[in-house]
Amino acid sequence: MKRLLLLLLPCFALTAFLPQKNITGEQILKKMYSRYSGNWYKNFTFTQTTENYRNDSPVKTATWYEAIVFPDYFRISFGDIKDGNAMLQIKDSVFNFRKGKMFRKSLKGQDHTFLLGGMYFIPFDSVKVRMEKEGYDISKAYESEWKGKKVYVLGANSAVEKTNQLWIEKDRLILVRFLKYEGANKEEAIFGDHKKFGKARSETSCSFFVNDKLIQTEKYNDCRVNTNVDMRLFDPYNFYQQ
Repeated sequence: MKRLLLLLLPCFALTAFLPQKNITGEQILKKMYSRYSGNWYKNFTFTQTTENYRNDSPVKTATWYEAIVFPDYFRISFGDIKDGNAMLQIKDSVFNFRKGKMFRKSLKGQDHTFLLGGMYFIPFDSVKVRMEKEGYDISKAYESEWKGKKVYVLGANSAVEKTNQLWIEKDRLILVRFLKYEGANKEEAIFGDHKKFGKARSETSCSFFVNDKLIQTEKYNDCRVNTNVDMRLFDPYNFYQQ
């Protein structure tokens, strides 16, 4: 028996050091897409308490009213809708309004709407293209832990890489964190307090950091899904204030 164990030990040692097959970012996306495509809510409305910070101290609190129709429409009304202060994002275009008048139009809005639900309403091949466009390397991934939960990290192969990353909770396959790097700047978002809506889930709290300094927190209230959202809310050329 002793001789047998001695013969087997080199085999076990060799196996322990053989390279393990790692999951790729594309495989993670496929897992997410397979679970939620066709099961995600079509629209989402909520009231948001927004708190802005400077030097780690709160400086302003406001109420925002938000409406999303996946995959392409997102509106924030800053304060009462009748005040006419809002931001509309339609696909890649962003329209800003003050007192009901458009004062700025720009391209390339935030990718939050896509990452937090929009990706489940387009073909999977288009999801991969969009991820690459947003700067996530879907060939890379590794496994880690976040707040006591196992996660996939899409966009990097190790914790030391300073690359754009999505942190996906392994069990529920939901986005809990992202990191984005642009030049010398690092942007981080943390998504928490997820609630279940049908077969899908939404974050109801968010924290945003720039270069590791807290700049904004968000709390969602009165969350509703699959309601009759008035699409006039998203018309930038006939701005709706009622």
